[in-house]
Amino acid sequence: GVLVVQEGRPGMVLVSRRKGSHGAGKYQLPGGHLEMNEGWEECALRELEEETGIRATKACFVAVTNDPMPEEGRHYITVFMATTCPVGVEPRLMEPDKCEGWEWTDWEHLPKPMFHPLAKLSASGFKPPLASALSSGTYPSSGFPAACAFIPGGC
Repeated sequence: GVLVVQEGRPGMVLVSRRKGSHGAGKYQLPGGHLEMNEGWEECALRELEEETGIRATKACFVAVTNDPMPEEGRHYITVFMATTCPVGVEPRLMEPDKCEGWEWTDWEHLPKPMFHPLAKLSASGFKPPLASALSSGTYPSSGFPAACAFIPGGC
């Protein structure tokens, strides 16, 4: 999942309601599956642009969730990356067969029902990074090599 934040919209993230796939009718972040040999950052930036038309240049690791979905016969490990949306840029509905549209929503009041990975992350107490921390490279995982894992605070 790609957690998109924007300067001037503190606490707000970009969400949409899924359609045409498992989890239909539930709110989600932009995101999708890795392509063969694709890194996490590369995937996040590609999926963000494919789904919203937003072109970002950097994404940082922020969280991971273990997401068994037995009612759907699926089990995912969801890697959450965060990026900033340039000021003045608004998302566009690029895949109308996959979601109903994009909206900026307060992280503390995310709409329900939520897609399992987003619900799990939200319930964990996680707080989205500030756009300024991502842009300045001061977010803890900002300087970490994109091809490696990152454990905030170490083991």
